[in-house]
Amino acid sequence: MALEFETRFDPAYGEAVEIAPDIQRLTVNNPSAFTFHGTNSYIVGTSSLAVIDPGPEDEAHFQALLKAIGGRPVSHIFVSHTHKDHSPLAARLSRETGALVCAEGPHRAARPLRIGETNPLDASADMDFRPDIALADDELVEGDGWALRAIHTPGHAANHAVFALEGTGVLFSADHVMAWATSIVAPPDGAMSDYMASLDRLLEREDTVFLPGHGSRVRMPQRFMRGLKAHRKMRERAVLDRIERGDRTITEMVQAIYRDTDPRLHGAAALSVLAHLEDLVARGAVTTENDPSIDAIYFPG
Repeated sequence: MALEFETRFDPAYGEAVEIAPDIQRLTVNNPSAFTFHGTNSYIVGTSSLAVIDPGPEDEAHFQALLKAIGGRPVSHIFVSHTHKDHSPLAARLSRETGALVCAEGPHRAARPLRIGETNPLDASADMDFRPDIALADDELVEGDGWALRAIHTPGHAANHAVFALEGTGVLFSADHVMAWATSIVAPPDGAMSDYMASLDRLLEREDTVFLPGHGSRVRMPQRFMRGLKAHRKMRERAVLDRIERGDRTITEMVQAIYRDTDPRLHGAAALSVLAHLEDLVARGAVTTENDPSIDAIYFPG
């Protein structure tokens, strides 16, 4: 299944863009190699609102959100996960509006740190975040004229969740599925086995459009997710091939597999290879003397 990315996107910084009935998108002016043109926040509803992923601590974006809200009541703020480009502004917006903050839970890693290991993604984690409501998997939150269902989708982050707008076919897919690029899966924050299982979970649904945390909408999401699965399996085969050819370190594998990728992303690519290797070692397809790590030596299984 071919995977075709959509890189055309107008962020319209500071403006609320109506992208579907009762849904507005505002994009934070925080472009980077990891955030594309910036983080998308969404406002759902008409008379009483929900805000999804209010974003980082950014004064201009906060003021843009308040302008779009226009004095209307905000009952709930939904946070997909606790990376700093998505969650920090939730606390300030909650104080301003009185809205309840809803999320799967506080930030945590997908697995415990191993002896001597440090988490390279700690700087990107919102460790202060605490939701008012910890959403159970498949929990439905109802507002005035809207209802959002939380679906746990660990992989990119251990506490990642997506939100389905009941009765519309719209799903807010955050960083789990995006049209512009594949999601970063980087241990110990994320886990490849979790990510693949979460893709399968969404493939069982019949949503018709995904609104992601970065970039434009995902059209035909079932087809796109099948492409994502095939892409990840291709990467897994590439890792196995490099090991069979004699590569023993992640650095060697990244230089070969990601030779055409922006060098600024090679650090993230190394963590993605580690995510594949953790899964492959657990399945017995690859071996290493100790636990899989960024500096370990790897051998065929």
